Amino acid sequence: MASHQEEEVLGKAYDSRLMKRLLKYLRPYKLEVIVALASIVLKAGADVLGPFLTMVAVDRYLAPAHHAPSLLARWLSPHPLTGIAQVAAIYVGLITFSFLLEYLQTYLMQWAGQMVMFDLRSEIFRHLQRMHIGFYDKNPVGRLVTRVTSDVDALNEMFTSGVVSIFEDIFVLAGILAIMLCVNWKLALITFAVLPFIAVATKIFRDKVRDSYRRIRVAIARINAHLQEHVSGMVVLQLFNRERRAFDAFSAVNAQHMEAFKDAIMAHAVYYPVVEILSSIAVASVIWFGGHDVMRQWMITGIAVGFSRKTLLTLHLVRNLTTLGVLVAFMQYAQRFFRPIQDLSEKYNILQSAMAAAERVFRLLDTPLEIIETPVTRQADGPGRIDFDHVWFAYRKVAGRTGVGTDGSRQGASLSPLEEPEWVLRDVSFSIEPGETVAIVGHTGAGKTTIISLLLRFYDVDRGAILIDGLNIKEMALGDLRRRFGVVLQDPFLFTGTIEGNIRLGTDWISDEEVRQAAEEVNLADFIHHLPNRYQEEVRERGSTLSTGQKQLISFARALAHSPRILILDEATSSVDTETEFKVRDALAKMIEGRTSIIIAHRLSTIQRADKILVMHKGQLREMGTHQQLLAKRGIYYKLYQLQYKDQELTPASPLSDPQVTANADD
Repeated sequence: MASHQEEEVLGKAYDSRLMKRLLKYLRPYKLEVIVALASIVLKAGADVLGPFLTMVAVDRYLAPAHHAPSLLARWLSPHPLTGIAQVAAIYVGLITFSFLLEYLQTYLMQWAGQMVMFDLRSEIFRHLQRMHIGFYDKNPVGRLVTRVTSDVDALNEMFTSGVVSIFEDIFVLAGILAIMLCVNWKLALITFAVLPFIAVATKIFRDKVRDSYRRIRVAIARINAHLQEHVSGMVVLQLFNRERRAFDAFSAVNAQHMEAFKDAIMAHAVYYPVVEILSSIAVASVIWFGGHDVMRQWMITGIAVGFSRKTLLTLHLVRNLTTLGVLVAFMQYAQRFFRPIQDLSEKYNILQSAMAAAERVFRLLDTPLEIIETPVTRQADGPGRIDFDHVWFAYRKVAGRTGVGTDGSRQGASLSPLEEPEWVLRDVSFSIEPGETVAIVGHTGAGKTTIISLLLRFYDVDRGAILIDGLNIKEMALGDLRRRFGVVLQDPFLFTGTIEGNIRLGTDWISDEEVRQAAEEVNLADFIHHLPNRYQEEVRERGSTLSTGQKQLISFARALAHSPRILILDEATSSVDTETEFKVRDALAKMIEGRTSIIIAHRLSTIQRADKILVMHKGQLREMGTHQQLLAKRGIYYKLYQLQYKDQELTPASPLSDPQVTANADD
């Protein structure tokens, strides 16, 4: 059964709609493309003139034939040695000219292809950055990486090799066809007699390779997805001794890729020899029939000794006999005629692969943005008041159905009970005053993290509104909205780079001094000063060289350095050890002071001194008040407290009861 991680099996050999859209990416480089195409046309002309020069040299100087003079007669010397030297010089000139044209068109098309790849990859990545978080819940990383890498590479191959070679092959075929028909149409028809057989072989080859290439693309997507998932989860893999099972699964996917490639190799191994045999049959036919004509011409020439030149020429034209030069030229043309045909069959697969890649890339680019900024945005300059006004939200949206009444009129959309969305938040309303510390508690799945995601506008509410300083967040620019927040997550994420770069995170206005001050305030400076390169110490992917506590301290410094007006701590110290917990205690007190703070925690000991506690249960705000007020109600909060602590009570001396430490270790 196909999994959601597989590549879609898509793609025609040619889709004018996709090609028209792809060619738009060449518009900024149209001058280079035009010059490259002109070079292709001229090179094709130079390539087809070689055998014609051979024919002229043979019929005029090596085996003089009594026939009408060639097009070059007026420029060639009547003396054989001089004339052959002139023909050879023209031949070398054509080869040199063809080399220069080949260099020009290759360089320009490769350059244009790289520019198109750069533009397309930039557009894809920019689009991915603007997609809402829910998009990444549905699309595996391996598939998205394939879009930016393999699919764009397939399009680049089409631009730089596929289209160029197709144009060149078509021009060469047209030139050879025209010359062969003009020089001797009978031999031309003999040469073309094998084309139906080549067409059948090409059709079979094309179908086999198309199927193989589709399977190869599916296998590559599976390999990418499998590698991404299992390399990221290598710790869990080794912890539970699942190496053998993961290896077997990878081997199965790898074997599918190998088998698909074997089929493609087999198709190539059969097709090219078949075309070679058929082309050899065509050349042999040319030699057989053309050779008989040459021998008859020699016989006629021997019989007609003493006849006038005019009589001999008339006899030759009547019999339409083939000269030795024509025979030699046709042998060369016959060999060259089938090479572009082989090339075209291969380029067909490149073109089809590119069409499939374009379909997938444009499907990604056409995925609508769910989080859209209004054309005219407003900026909130208040101290950080937050209001949730009757907010409803569901991750899985269900569209209503429009019915048709008995009178034919359209009825309004309605939802049946089976179509009711799975509401994560139901009519949630609360306010957070500037400078307040508010904690959100509740069972797993109660909607705590969803509140934060909506506040940062990772998702848009379905009903109701979220206001910051009286302004609906939908009316704010996303950059301005998120700049007001400092967020510390349970699982800190570090990027490849340096410690300083991970604290600053690309924000230009944060000075080096502010980076160092933030590190000092979260007690990170002592650790950094013991590093060989201090703030320029290298951080590898996801901070693999640092401990969990060190990564969390860096994330605290990052939030502090950006001076947010609203601080969000989402289980921020649940992964911090006891020693590190004491290090960040004073820093958290400084971070919270004077800021609106939102704490998400499961352990109630971490939020007892919060100004306000919101108790979420099954997507609804069921209780709100201080720790003592909620205990006095003996409701959901009281039950949660009893489940966690029963008869245990924290002493005032405990660091967990410090009024400023509102985000300590979680379960």
